[in-house]
Order: sequence, then C-alpha cells, then structure tokens
Amino acid sequence: MSFIIENWMLFALAIASGALLLWPSLNAGAGQNALAPSAVVQMMNKEKAVIVDVCSPDEYAKGHVGGSKNIPLDRLESDLANSIKNKKLPVVLVCASGARSHRAVATAKKLGFERAYSLVGGMGAWREASLPVETT
Repeated sequence: MSFIIENWMLFALAIASGALLLWPSLNAGAGQNALAPSAVVQMMNKEKAVIVDVCSPDEYAKGHVGGSKNIPLDRLESDLANSIKNKKLPVVLVCASGARSHRAVATAKKLGFERAYSLVGGMGAWREASLPVETT
C-alpha cells in the first residue's frame, strides 16, 4: 500500500494506459455496423449487397450510389421489407452524412435484416473516395 501512495503518479499512469488500451474493445459495438466506402464496394461486388438511400427524393435526385433504391427514412419501416425480399442479403443504408443511415440500421435490424450496415460519412465520403455517383 505504501508503494501506491509513494508512486501515485506511476499508478495513475498505469490505470490510464490500461483504460486507453481497453477503450477500442469496449467501444466496438458502436461501429460494427458501419462500413467505409471501399468496404461497401467490395460487399456490392462479392455479396450482391443491396444499397438503400434513406435521403429525401430531392436529395436522391442530386446524387446517389449507382443502382441504389430510394426509401426515405420516414418510410423505411413500412417499405423496406416490400423492396427487399431476401433478408439474408447485406443491406447498406446511405444518406448524405451518415447520421440518418446510422438510425436506419436499427430499423432494418428490427425488421429482420441482420446484415444491415451504414455507409460511414454517407454520400460525402462516397464522393470523397471518387466513387461513381448517379443523378436523376
């Protein structure tokens, strides 16, 4: 006990180091359903992932991932199951920044789509990665 009292700074540093090492594993649940644009492209090519854009029709018309379906977030719960019959396929949800698609993942999982993911950074990250964008 006297060692801890005499060397409290070293002890505090050891505790802080341990906490920082554990932080990624404790926080892993937050980002496990989020994919970078490159991972989305791989999933589209290898596993025939379905891309669902949860933006408004106006935002969708200004630019979206090629081949994506537009189901606005407020209609996702009622329309997703009708649009995608095979719930085993991976579903990647996309929006402008990634915030709405992150919420949409929870809705998709509630509907039985266990392989639902969000595009990290949304269409902004997609464009930044120089990936193709379609407009209507």
